[in-house]
Parts: sequence; structure tokens; C-alpha cells
Amino acid sequence: MPRNYYVYVIELRTAVRQNKRFRRANPEMQLRATSVYVGSSIRPPDHRFEQHKQGYKSNLFARKFGEKLRPDLYEKYNPIPSRKEAEELEEYLAERLRKKGFGVWQG
Repeated sequence: MPRNYYVYVIELRTAVRQNKRFRRANPEMQLRATSVYVGSSIRPPDHRFEQHKQGYKSNLFARKFGEKLRPDLYEKYNPIPSRKEAEELEEYLAERLRKKGFGVWQG
């Protein structure tokens, strides 16, 4: 049985902008733009978001600042047939959002 992979986007609280690592990674971030975490997983986005919030294999920014999923930014890409394609799509989506002025942390 083939497995599906997913990309997902988590909206982060504005407090993430106070983190130096986040600011350094986003020098082009627009002042009032949304900050997000972009990831990929074999788990469906809602399950993976809960894992981040519970601290299971979580990213610091997703765990500490994650507010909600943003399916409007990723839903059209899912499901994805391979891990490699999911990782490539994660890169593409993160870069696309950065170019739109979002603050982005990629997992």
C-alpha cells in the first residue's frame, strides 16, 4: 500500500519576531507580514501540528509560537506520493512564502 506525505504551514504568533535566529533567517520579512513554520511529514497536517505542540519531534518555533494550521497555504499540494517530492515541495513553498514577504522557518 503506497504511503502519502504532506506539506503543512503553521501560523506563528508575532512574538516569534523577537527571536534573533528567526529575524536573521528572514531579513526581507515585511513589517506586518504573517510568520509561519513550513514542514513536511508522513503524518496528516492536523496530527503533525499536535505532535509539535506536545513536543514530539517538534521544532522550537512550531512548539513555542505555533497558533494554527494554515490550510489555505498548503492544502492544494496534498497528498504527495513520495518523501522526496514532499521535501522538495516544502522547500518550494517556504521560498514562495518568503518572496511574498512572510517570515518563514522551515523544518
